[in-house]
Amino acid sequence: MSQAINVTIWNEYRHEKKNEKVSSVYPQGMHAAIAEGLNVNANVTIATLDEPEHGLTEEVLAKTDVLIWWGHTAHDEVQDEIVQRVYQRVLKGMGLIVLHSGHFSKIFKKLMGTSCDLKWREADEKERIWVVNPAHPIAEGIGEYFELPQEEMYGEHFDIPQPDELVLVSWFEGGEVFRSGCCYHRGAGKVFYFRPGHETYPTYYNENVRKVISNAVKWAAPVKREYPRYGNAQPLEMIKEKN
Repeated sequence: MSQAINVTIWNEYRHEKKNEKVSSVYPQGMHAAIAEGLNVNANVTIATLDEPEHGLTEEVLAKTDVLIWWGHTAHDEVQDEIVQRVYQRVLKGMGLIVLHSGHFSKIFKKLMGTSCDLKWREADEKERIWVVNPAHPIAEGIGEYFELPQEEMYGEHFDIPQPDELVLVSWFEGGEVFRSGCCYHRGAGKVFYFRPGHETYPTYYNENVRKVISNAVKWAAPVKREYPRYGNAQPLEMIKEKN
């Protein structure tokens, strides 16, 4: 059996406590549904916004191989110190999976260096998610496409850097398209943005959504190697004196 991946699921965890519609869909919180759906050999830790240090202490992050992030209404409440802490861990090899409205999180915008803005609409419309990179490990076990009967629409233009690898593209019933599965490398770490997951829909119970997230956890897990050394360096070979 492969070694367990240490996964921390970070959830804002506000909607579930304040909105009856959301709590009826996710009575234990979205983080519980995401954790339940992980088909990976994993040790799972849950962290939420209202915990001290948002649950992302130095100790928690030091033990985290992959961090999954869901946020929506309280992006600005995330302390800049914690954002910097997560940012440094990504650069040093921790994987980061950003879900749905996490596109506007401080950490994703910091890693992308752009506004990460987009079009959106809530109209209970069908979303068809196409695999455009069938050889990618995140697409393993997914057919040509899968459908979600109701989702919030996100539409282009999505103000992100060109993905290093684009795995999934969405089409919506209203006509828009969207880059829904985007891979990036930042420092020694890997970042995956995955679009579906509006809080009022049971998206995180969907078999294919769960499969994509599970595949992404395996893809984003750190490579076990020594972290690169930076700064002033001694020569490996003797440098001949120049006349």
